[in-house]
Order: sequence, then C-alpha cells, then structure tokens
Amino acid sequence: MLSHTGLTSEEVKDRLKRFGYNELKRTKKRSAWKIFISQFTSPLTLILIAVAILSFVLGYFPGQDSNLTDTILILVIVVISGIAGFIQDYKSEKTIEALQKMAVPKAKVIRDGTEQEVLMTEIVPGDVVLLDAGDVVPADAKLIDSYDLKVDESILTGESRAVHKNVDDDVYMNTHVVSGNAVAVVLKTGMKTKIGEIASKLQQIEDQKTPFDKEIDVFSKKVSLMIIGITVVILLVGLIKYNWYTSLLTAVSLAVAAIPEGLPAVIVLTLASAAKTMSKKNALIRKLNVTESLGSVNVICTDKTGTITEGKMKVRDFYFDKVYNLDEIRNVDEFTFKITNTILNFCNDAKSVFKEDKNVLIGDETDVAFKQYSEDKPVFDFHRTKEIPFSSKRKMMSVLGKIDDVQYILTKGAPEVVIERCDFYLKEGKVFPISKEIKQRILEQNKAFAQEGKRVLALAYKDNIGFSGVSNLENLEHSLVFVGLVSLNDPPRPEVKKAIEECKNAGIRVIMITGDNPDTALAIAKEVGIESHAALVGTEIDKLSDFELEEKLKTINVFARVDPMHKLRLLEILQRQGNIVAMTGDGVNDSLALKKADVGIAMGIKGTDVAKEASDMILLDDNFATITVAIKEGRRVFDNIRKFVNYLFVCNFAEVGVLFLATLFLTLKEPVLLPVHLLWINLLTDGLPALALGVDPPVKDIMKRPPRKINEPIINKQLMTLIFSIGTKKMLLLFLTFFIILRFGLPRARTALFTGFILYEFVRIASIRAQEKLNFFSNKLVVLSLVFSLLLQLFVIYSPLNRLLDVVPLGIFEWGILIIGTLVGYMLAIFITRIVVKYIPD
Repeated sequence: MLSHTGLTSEEVKDRLKRFGYNELKRTKKRSAWKIFISQFTSPLTLILIAVAILSFVLGYFPGQDSNLTDTILILVIVVISGIAGFIQDYKSEKTIEALQKMAVPKAKVIRDGTEQEVLMTEIVPGDVVLLDAGDVVPADAKLIDSYDLKVDESILTGESRAVHKNVDDDVYMNTHVVSGNAVAVVLKTGMKTKIGEIASKLQQIEDQKTPFDKEIDVFSKKVSLMIIGITVVILLVGLIKYNWYTSLLTAVSLAVAAIPEGLPAVIVLTLASAAKTMSKKNALIRKLNVTESLGSVNVICTDKTGTITEGKMKVRDFYFDKVYNLDEIRNVDEFTFKITNTILNFCNDAKSVFKEDKNVLIGDETDVAFKQYSEDKPVFDFHRTKEIPFSSKRKMMSVLGKIDDVQYILTKGAPEVVIERCDFYLKEGKVFPISKEIKQRILEQNKAFAQEGKRVLALAYKDNIGFSGVSNLENLEHSLVFVGLVSLNDPPRPEVKKAIEECKNAGIRVIMITGDNPDTALAIAKEVGIESHAALVGTEIDKLSDFELEEKLKTINVFARVDPMHKLRLLEILQRQGNIVAMTGDGVNDSLALKKADVGIAMGIKGTDVAKEASDMILLDDNFATITVAIKEGRRVFDNIRKFVNYLFVCNFAEVGVLFLATLFLTLKEPVLLPVHLLWINLLTDGLPALALGVDPPVKDIMKRPPRKINEPIINKQLMTLIFSIGTKKMLLLFLTFFIILRFGLPRARTALFTGFILYEFVRIASIRAQEKLNFFSNKLVVLSLVFSLLLQLFVIYSPLNRLLDVVPLGIFEWGILIIGTLVGYMLAIFITRIVVKYIPD
C-alpha cells in the first residue's frame, strides 16, 4: 500500500488554496434580518400597520384625545405574529447550519510517503487515500489498487446492493465502503464532486410556495380589497353626515372591525403548535406552512431503500426439502439446523468493530445479515484456519477448519455454481447422493426466490478432508454436501403495510420510485400493498413522450432503475395533473425531487445533508408510517383553520354590519364602537377561543375521507353561507340590543353592544360544535378561553379600566336584554347551522 508516496505537504497547501476545502457549500443563505422582514409582507399585515399609523395620526387632530392605546394594540399583535413566524424560520436556517458543523469525519491518506489521518475537508485533488471496510469515501476518486472492494452507492443510485469495484473504477464522495480495501487517487473535491454537482443544481432551484402559502395569499388579497372597499364607502358616507375627524375615525373603526387582527397570529401559532406536536411524533417541520400542506397531499412518491424497507439485508427464508420461514426453521433436525448456522456464522468475513460507543458489524451486507442472524443460534465449535475468498469470477467462498478434530470445508455461493460442486445432499440430518432431479428442484426454488426479489445463496460442506500439501485449495471444493438455500432481502418496515393501507383509505396514492431492480421493487411493493400493473424502468421512461408517460401512470405505481431526472419528470407530470405531491427520500439522488415537490420529506437517520437541506420535513425515525401521522396532523390543522376563520369572520361580519347600519341610520357624534373596543374584541376575547380552536383534536373519520382538492378555498360555499347567515343574524340582534338600550344613553348602549359580542362567543362555539356533531365540552381549552374572555370583560366593565376603554357598568335591565338576546341567538344559530349543513354540502 505504501508504494504510493502521495502529495507533499507543500503541494497540499498549494492545492487547498487553488481548489478550496472539500465541503459542500450553501450558496443561498438568508440573514436573520431578511427572515424577520419577510414576516410583515402579507396584505393583511400591511393594512394593519397602515391602520395603526392612521389611528395614531388621528390622535393629533386639534382638540382630539390620543389614540396611542389603539395604535399599540394593533402593532403588538403584528409584532407577536411576526416574531412567531421568525422564530420558526430562523430555527430552520440554524438547523441547516448545525448539520454542516457536525463532527467532520477523518480520512486516511498517504502524504510525504507516510500514512496520515486528516480531516475529510482537507482532502485535495491528487491526494492518495486509503479505503477500508466501514470508511466513508472522502471525495470522487479513481482506484489505483483494489482488493475485493464493495461500495454502497445507495445515496446516489437508490440501489440497495453494494457495487463491486475494480482498479480504474471511480468511487464517489459520501458513499460507504462495505468490504475489501483499496487505494485511490482523488479526482474532484467539494462542489466539483458528483454529490456537489447535485447540491449546486439543487440550490439553483427557486423555493416554491406551498399550496397553503398560495391560498393564504389569495385569501388575504380578497379580504384586503373587501376591507379597502368597505372603508372607502363608509368614509364617503361619513363625510356627508360628519366632519373630517369623525368620518376618518368611523372609517378607521370599520377597518379595524373588518380586519381579523387575530388571524395572522392564530394561523402562525396554530401551525407552530402543530409543528411542535409533529416533532414529538418524529416529524420535524422545517418550513412552517408545510404543516397544513401535508393535509392536502394526495400522492406520495417514495423511495424504496431505507424508506419503505429497513435499508439493510436480512435472512428471510430457508429451503431444505421444502421452504421454511424464520419461525419454522427450528422444526428441522438438530444437525441441519446447527450446520446451517455454522456455515452462516463462520463462512463469513463480517467483523465487529467498536464505533460511536457501540459494537457494530461491518463488511459485505450479506455477510453482516448472516452474522446477525446466526450469532444467537446454536453452532458447532468450528476453528477456522484457512479461507478460499469470494471473487466475482468464482461466485463462491469457502473456509477450512475443524469441528471436534475433524477437518471441514464450509461453502456458500451462487446456487447454480455451488450445486455443480455437490455430489450429495443433506436430508433430515443424513447424507444422500444427489440426483439431477433434486438439483433441478433446487434450481427451480432458487428461481422462485429470485422472482420474489430476494437474493439467494446455497450452503454446502464436506468433512474428513485433508488439505496438507494441496497447492490450490480450490481443488477441495468438490464432492460437497448440499445443505440448503437461504434467501435474503431488504425487508419492508413492519409498520409500512398498515401505513400504506391508511393512505389508501385516506384517498392518497403511493408510488414507489427507486434505483433498485424492477423485480425487487415489485416484490416489495406487493408485500406492502402498493398495487401496480408492472414496474417501469428508467430506460423505458426515456422512450416515452409525456402523454404516453401520463397514460402509464394510470396503472403503474412502481418505477425502477430511475435516475434523478426521471424522478423530476414523474413529479412534474403528477403536479401538472393537479396533484399535491409529497416526495420522500434519504439519498442525494432524491434531493432534486425533494426540492420541487409540494412537500419534500427527508430521512433523519440515514438521510444525507443534501437531502435534508432540500426537504420541508424530516422524519427523525426514518419511518414511512410517521408520514401518515403527519398527514393526519396536517388535515387537523386545516380543519381547525377553517373553524377559527368561521369563528372570527362571523364576528367581523357582525361588527362591520353594526357599524355600517349605525352610520347609515343613526345620527351619533361618534361611532357606536371605537377602535379600542373592536381591538379588544378581535384580539383578546375573540383571539383566545380562536387559538383554542386551533388545537382542537381531529375528528374520528379524518383519515377516511379524500384529500382536499387543490382548488378548494378555505372559505367554501358552505362556510361562506354560514358566515353570511349567522353573521347577519348576530348583526341584527346586536343592533336591536343597542337600539333598545340607547334610550339610557350612548355609554350604556355602547357597553351593552361591546359585551354582547363577548357573550355571542358561546353561541358561535355552540353552532360550530353542532356543525361538527361534537360535544360543546370536547375541547376544554375552548371552554376555559370563553370563560376567561367573559371574566376579562366583567373586569373591564366593573373596574377602573372602564375609563380607559370608554365603557360603564351595566345594570340588571341591560344584562336581562343581553341574556335574552344570547338565548335567541343560540337557538337561531343552531337552526341555521343545521339547515346549511343539510342543504349545502361541504
């Protein structure tokens, strides 16, 4: 190995200056300042800021009181909403940076003619690196010396099987050496490597707005235009009846009434709360608005290796005279059981090393699987002395040693090769001559296992051998006794089948897109319940037009031997068809599609840094089943957003209506409700129950209904009808209440109207619960928030604070009118809700 002298220290310094450090760089970073400013760009937020400034300016009109309280209340809610969004986004940025600052692995190199260990980031082109089993390849390199090297390239290709590498073959940065050793000369480092090129292309892709972002933008613009329109109309009407100051104050009051001030904060805090809940269930949300978008997903494009499957090979079946699964194997005779375990354990080059504070097995994935299976099983006391190594040409491996002073040879290998070396076979612990018919039966079973997407090896042995003086040990590999076949595969995670069934029930299509071979992909798909007419491979995709591929997508849910460009093409076609697509993956090969997907989901344990940076959500447990938990949470979030939009907008509609009617039909010197009253209602008393609604539990059938359509708005026809009808009812009842009590003076009437809005919160919650067929007390936080709101209102009315808010204590008569109005409102709200739900579908 040390025949290669490598670079000198001076050459390394020079090349570090020329080529830079061997690391993946983030070219797109958002500063904390930019993240913070971006929180205040929505139309609703901008209108709120404008209203706050206007309210402040009005306080400086000649002879007018300061409106500083109103201004501060408006700006406080804007800032709270902004800070909540900023914290979540800033955490995401810091998470990415933390991933890059994690402990940097080291690599073995030859420099100045000696073997050295250096940080991977200090590797330069021209470095001679030494690779052993368990190492991470530090850069793109060409092999100049190799001994039985196998490399796991699944992070690039998705292929679960290790690739055998020979001299002059290339190895790639961040892939893993499974077995063997090699010497390689570095060709490319950092962003010039294959993984770096993908990372660079990934950073060039513009961040896409989530479906929820787009919907909130449209929703906010519509509400903003409506608010501006109503405010202008009221201002013009006011100018006819009042002076400039009163007209502007009325217009500002109406703008405050129309704007759901609590909505931005409630949405952000609801999403943040859901994100926190998801993190406890192993789904880390990197982009807050994706929380709701998950609930709209109707297609999941998932990788196979490490996502649907466990990402490691395991023993699945045995064949002796018949097929035995792992539970049935103990039913075979003792000798067959023990010799099988002995071959698996000792005809094996996997070794245990202490790594990251624990013992781990390293080596070829098949050897590791055999060692893991057999280490707790009964074996013969075998003393290994020699090895006839595996090679791609021989396709078999043997070891020599003793069991109770008897010389044995233990063999494993490709069934078609091993079977030709066998003259005998083992049956019920006894040895019999093997016939052509039995050999044919064994090969047919080998074919059956292979068609199930399993890897198959044959096991054999021979005893009483003498190998002293034998120059070529391969000559001993004849007249063997065939023991059996053993099948392996990368098995599905136990919980995945149930998760995919839940996806089906929820109207979500699951598509497997993998770099693995089609037979294995189809076998795993069938095992977990992904139905597919066939498996389409990458070379076939290349020959199809987009229209032809769309036709194939109607019946095919398994795509194999695909590269990143195939994944992107499939994703873009699905999105053009109007689907909300989630893409899961852990490798670099997944990152481009993760970035372009509506929801990109990376694996937290096996996922590469590139994949994590491209994602919207990270599965901390690499568990596909966690996705269904996240989708359920996303659907719950949307349901709850719709609830508090319903709740808040009915109140806003009634406020605008009361102010509008008072402006048109009453001749008062000032608005019936001042901006401070409306802010108190919208932020403190309406805001608390709205926040509580944001954490409502999911309804029972939430995962048994189809996903929300891509063009379905937050306020659909049913919700619009409810807001209008119940809002009109509330407006008329409250205006009537105000009009009845007005004869006792404006202060009492205003206080009664002010308090009426608070009492009607109970009516709104009752009608929302009736709509959902839920118990009024199904969410204790909502009930507590309502009670707290009422107590706050009583405190304001009957404490010195009443002067600050321009209200007066209410008497028995006023309370009597309010309670009667609330009861009438409750009965009418329940009646209206039942009629609307019955005749207007959701």
